[in-house]
Amino acid sequence: MTQIVTISFFRFGSVRSRLWAFAMMGLARGQMSRVPGIGFWKLFGSGSNEGFTPKPNVSVYAVLATWPDRQTAERSLQQSAIFARYRQQAIENWTVFMKAETARGQWSGQTPFSTTTQNQNGPLAVITRATLRPRNLARFWRRVPNISQVIGQDPNVVFKIGIGEVPWFQQVTFSIWPSLEHMNNFARKGHHARAIQAVRMEGWFKEELYARFTLIADTGTWEGDSPLKKLDIS
Repeated sequence: MTQIVTISFFRFGSVRSRLWAFAMMGLARGQMSRVPGIGFWKLFGSGSNEGFTPKPNVSVYAVLATWPDRQTAERSLQQSAIFARYRQQAIENWTVFMKAETARGQWSGQTPFSTTTQNQNGPLAVITRATLRPRNLARFWRRVPNISQVIGQDPNVVFKIGIGEVPWFQQVTFSIWPSLEHMNNFARKGHHARAIQAVRMEGWFKEELYARFTLIADTGTWEGDSPLKKLDIS
């Protein structure tokens, strides 16, 4: 069996549904742990302006999960009560199915992603996750707007968002690229490269993880369409 990783995004419209989504950051934990077949999972809020700011976006939330295989992932996402409630409350939802090519580092003391043979040629997704040291919080958030502007202007990035487990301290980025070459061209230049160098030299993070994924499929829409529509992932 090949582990499948899913990340589901939900957009909430009304004040009532947004309050519901915020409350579920705590209340959904027990229900998530009982979803059939679910492995590692995390709940996220998001930041404004594609998520790469310390100002929260109260309309967008996300759920990451691992599954033993695609069949289990599809069945549990469709049939479990908690995911059904998220879809019912949301005005839009989108789920990406992936398998990990490479992963290094830890997440909450775990190594959640099982890796497979690397696909160097096709479209890919990237997740970065870090827990910031309190003393480096201000320096980190001074850097992020510059990185956000650069990634937002990159014509090759298919999708990008910043999300978080704990506001300001535990941050996650999720991005989709047409190829490894396009992703590396962004990561190794400019503000992003200088920020990574600072992280290494100054020890900004208590814990960090980097993972790269092959895209398998998606369901739902985001901003009215599938962001993967222009990619060949067959």
